[in-house]
Amino acid sequence: MTASDTRSASDPTGAADASDAAADLVVRDVAEHAVPYSGGALPTGRPEQDSAVGRLAATVDRLREEVRAAQAAADGRALIELAKGVLIERLGCGPTQAARQLSELAEQAGVAPLELAADIVNQAARDHVAEVVDDFVRRTVGEALPQDDGDVSVAVRLRTAESAALAAGDTQRMVESLLEHALAPLGATGAAVWTAGPDGSLTLSGHAGFSLEEAGRWWYVPPGVATVARRALDGRETVRITSLSDSGVPSIGRAEYPQGGRVAMPAGTGGRIHGVLEICWPVPVGPQPQPVVRQLEALADLCAHTLETLPASSAYPPGVSREFADVSELVDLSDGLYDAALVLTPHLDAEGRLADFRIRHVNQHFQDPAGRPRSAVAGALLLEAYPMAAGESELFGKVERVYATGEPFRARRTTLTALVDQVPLPVFADISVSRHGGGVLLIWRIEDETARLARLLQHAQRLGRVGGFEEDLTTGEITWNGQLFSLYGRPHPEGPVPLQELSSYAHPDDEVAIGRFLRAVLHHGRPDTVAFRLRRPDGVTRHIRVIAEPVLDAEGRLIAVRGAYQDISSQHWTEVALAATRDQLAQTEQEAAERNRLALQLQHAIMPPTRVPLDMPGLDVAVRYRPAESESLVGGDWYDTVVLPSKRILFCVGDVAGHGIEAATGMVVLRNALRGLAVTGAGPAQLLSWLNMVAHHLTEQVTATAVCGLYDPSTRVLRWARAGHLPPVLVRAETAEPLPMPQGLLLGALSEAEYEECEVTLESGDSLLMYTDGLVERRDTAVQDSLNHLLTTARGPAPSLAHRLDRLLTHSRSDTDDDTCLIGIHIE
Repeated sequence: MTASDTRSASDPTGAADASDAAADLVVRDVAEHAVPYSGGALPTGRPEQDSAVGRLAATVDRLREEVRAAQAAADGRALIELAKGVLIERLGCGPTQAARQLSELAEQAGVAPLELAADIVNQAARDHVAEVVDDFVRRTVGEALPQDDGDVSVAVRLRTAESAALAAGDTQRMVESLLEHALAPLGATGAAVWTAGPDGSLTLSGHAGFSLEEAGRWWYVPPGVATVARRALDGRETVRITSLSDSGVPSIGRAEYPQGGRVAMPAGTGGRIHGVLEICWPVPVGPQPQPVVRQLEALADLCAHTLETLPASSAYPPGVSREFADVSELVDLSDGLYDAALVLTPHLDAEGRLADFRIRHVNQHFQDPAGRPRSAVAGALLLEAYPMAAGESELFGKVERVYATGEPFRARRTTLTALVDQVPLPVFADISVSRHGGGVLLIWRIEDETARLARLLQHAQRLGRVGGFEEDLTTGEITWNGQLFSLYGRPHPEGPVPLQELSSYAHPDDEVAIGRFLRAVLHHGRPDTVAFRLRRPDGVTRHIRVIAEPVLDAEGRLIAVRGAYQDISSQHWTEVALAATRDQLAQTEQEAAERNRLALQLQHAIMPPTRVPLDMPGLDVAVRYRPAESESLVGGDWYDTVVLPSKRILFCVGDVAGHGIEAATGMVVLRNALRGLAVTGAGPAQLLSWLNMVAHHLTEQVTATAVCGLYDPSTRVLRWARAGHLPPVLVRAETAEPLPMPQGLLLGALSEAEYEECEVTLESGDSLLMYTDGLVERRDTAVQDSLNHLLTTARGPAPSLAHRLDRLLTHSRSDTDDDTCLIGIHIE
């Protein structure tokens, strides 16, 4: 392949012919201004004319030589570009990587890059380069990109973008070319190239597809602001955001395309990252095919080449001129301050008048009066971030005056009004405003009121008789304030009292309530409160309310408990009134105690306390009953375990709808009726069918759920049926699963009902759990989710059946204040 052939192949626009024409034009111009000469030998005897003609000939020769050199250089560049194209196809890399690969290969071979390029092109010509290029286009472009007018047109569009990027004079024109020729066919509507600063900041070097106002807002991103481009820079990898609305990550164009997707890729060469290429789609975008990913990576390489070799765009956003663009020294100065500082630059309107100030940088010690993070303030206009600055404090007017005159302003205890949830919040601060070059440095120091607030809090705690505490469960360290020692009447040398020992200092009647409180805070990890009577060492009893909340680590484990005690005892006049009515209160307490005693007797008659386990070889049975958390201890839940004359064992649990005497009366009828019916030897299904007739005809419209099981110890077979009740749980080895749910209608709903019956063979080591819904039911959780939690708790190992039942009650998450019955059967 000759140089002229190479030029023709690489210069379809005729640039080389234009160079020849330009050279001929220069020669003609010199000839027209030279001394006329009629031909023949050069005249002699006239030195001045001989010298002019000689200089003319030398000039013509020099110009022709320069034209030939320019043509040769153009031919060489075209040849190298062809070789780079071959390497791009063969290696599947970008133009920058191909150029670097060509240079490294030439250096290793010890030849000039032009010679190596000629060999590569000649070899490609012998390998039918046209077929290779067509195949490359089909594989790389045809399978992934939009095909509006054929595969080849898309490939040409991408190559045009690459050529324009390499030929661009600055990053702005490069980004506009990438969007027009390469990214728009992919559906992208915007692109931005960020330059990474040495301090971790990002500067918008070029943009396309975004409004000038939006570009002005994002012209500079200070360090520490977690944008999409920042993630790509920090992670040094491509970041893909399906939709900005789902991720919540701030980025340029979010206001214009709130639902759009983003791809941000670090742009670097030789292991050094110069910036980030960020591409914007107007709609959510999913994962791109691999060919598109390769094309985007190639475009990021082009951006890296541009950022490394070309200057940034000379066009600054609206309101930002070159005079105000360079505030890097002011940024460094603000970062060295210990007080909160803002770097401001003037924002001009369309007519060039000062309209506002742009917050270009927020330093590391920034403290916002409204409690907002740095990212919510950086880049915004001053009146947008602090609309009250134009009000009573006239902060904006002070900043405007400093910028206009250069005279610094300082004031102590100036009011800064911040909007917190649209409510004005006054904050006192010392303010300093000074001008530096084209920027303004605004510094404020919020008044340190820590000590004053601490004293106010101490007085408030003393007047409200409130004491705070914090208990570290990992180290056992307990912290009390002085007011809490006073509430307890406890000297400081004796130290604080752990929450676990709270019952030791309380009235015995409050132990149940304190137990529920500790179980909620320490076992279930949820805040709770309880009121109890504190018995102090001096003999005085105080009514105390304690409020506690758990502190969890990142993995959800309980590491500490903090809270407060409050003395809610009556004041002196209440104590006098109580003394005056002591007799009446004593009588009332006696009557209440008698009522409680009668209620307990009634409950024990209906539901006897835990009895001695059944004397059956190879079988361990345990039962638990937890009353409802209400004034009346009588509920509708019941259980029964009876050895029948047939040596089979009857296990049953039930739950009568409602609470109170009516529920208890209905429960007695059903419980005793089932005992009598079981003597007949009928199966569980038949027993529930008869019990349904009893509930419907012989009670006052009682409805109930129940599970009835008959266990044969000789065969280890359990036959069971259910009437609208939760199924039993079988614990076998390390698994816990509910038994199948046979069909069965609620007891008492209809006069006649039929029930299905199931059976299961139990194995040695199995445990069977029968329970009422008070163990699992929650108001805000589905029954299946609560049942899954029960199964998870039941799977854990337990030294005995009794320990297993106690653990189920302790870790129960039920919150319906319902009573609970629980039967456990273990096969030995």
